Amino acid sequence: MNRFALYLSNAIDVKAHEIRALLWAFVYFFFLLASYYILRPLRDEMGIAAGRENLQWLFTATFFALLVASPVYAYATSRLPRARLIPWVYHFFALNLVAFWALLFFEYEKAAVAKVFFVWVSVFVLFAVSVFWTFMADLFQSEQGKRLFGFIAAGGTAGTMLGSSITVGLSAIIGVASLLLVAAFLLECAIFCAWRLERSTREFSSGQPRPGAAAAVQSPQAKIGGGMFDGLLLLLKSPYLSGIAIWVALLSLAQTFLYFIQQDVVRNASTDPATRTQIFAAMDLGGNILTLLIQLVVTGELIKRLGAGKAAACLPLVFALGFAAACVAPVLGVIVAFQVLQRVANFGFSNPAREIMFTVVEREEKYKAKNIIDTAVLRGGDVVWSWTFTGLRAAGLTASWIAALAVPVALAWMALSLWLGRSQEARSNQLQANGTREGGKA
Repeated sequence: MNRFALYLSNAIDVKAHEIRALLWAFVYFFFLLASYYILRPLRDEMGIAAGRENLQWLFTATFFALLVASPVYAYATSRLPRARLIPWVYHFFALNLVAFWALLFFEYEKAAVAKVFFVWVSVFVLFAVSVFWTFMADLFQSEQGKRLFGFIAAGGTAGTMLGSSITVGLSAIIGVASLLLVAAFLLECAIFCAWRLERSTREFSSGQPRPGAAAAVQSPQAKIGGGMFDGLLLLLKSPYLSGIAIWVALLSLAQTFLYFIQQDVVRNASTDPATRTQIFAAMDLGGNILTLLIQLVVTGELIKRLGAGKAAACLPLVFALGFAAACVAPVLGVIVAFQVLQRVANFGFSNPAREIMFTVVEREEKYKAKNIIDTAVLRGGDVVWSWTFTGLRAAGLTASWIAALAVPVALAWMALSLWLGRSQEARSNQLQANGTREGGKA
């Protein structure tokens, strides 16, 4: 074992046979989120340009776009092996970015393109990240996820820092439209890393049982089969998956309410679009620096000690405290601190913990039910909660009162996190027991 591998194994408890796959997963997520975080501030600025009164319509359009895209993706997962499915999904999005570049560069129907771009980015990030974590849940098992998902997530966080820095540093030099080409290039880099990760799986083996059938089913060349609407049926049949779906719906509520409050506060703080874009990008950059440090040093050890449920509960706790603070003082400084802390809790603890929950489900559930949860449930929640927020404001409630109403919801969300954690541990123990019995028979 060389010096770097020895250092890595000591720092994050990675086994020698896992190192190559771990590093390719790290770099894959790095380029993927670097691409997205170039686009994120542009989306948020276009959301303001479209007007806050139109945000709920944009969320609604996103949800309907997902209702079309999700069955198409499910059909593709049924017909294409993993080794072909993942590159094709990302190539499609890269081509979309080139098309948006042309529209923005030539200033074609700027107002309409801004709204379409907002919806497209919202769809893109859900599919891109869902496909990534589905791949991880397919490759790694529960015990490995607890040790390694924090480090893999750190790759994404490092990528967000690069993406935010590119937006802050180059937007005034090369222009907004050209940033889309940079994002497309980084997405193609992610595709290359996904291809190398596929190749590394030939050497990667943990020797632990997987849920599902034989090892051949786990091959990147194996098709999952089934129909395009199977994911919804799988979701409805499983209390465990339904619980994760409710968890995601509550995440949507919290983030949507915070996003609407943020849009109001930032719009009141500055009337300059460039300044507002820099505020969004700087907020991302500050949160990502803290998140990266936590993921590299704390996440793996904390999830191993506490388990997925308690780690997932960190995020609703932060939201409960943050909404309480916003209730008292809905001002820019409070909202910026709230956003930074919830992103740290989300990507530092809760998101890796939630992805670990999918390591103990069947393979078809990973590729189909998980995608519905990550896309349609999340954005469907955005639609419901965005109209709810708009209705509460129309009824005369201020941002402070809406924040106060969200506090008990966040506490119930925290209780759900703990239940899911207990269920995940029980499933993991059952899989290990089944594997032990099968090994004894052999």
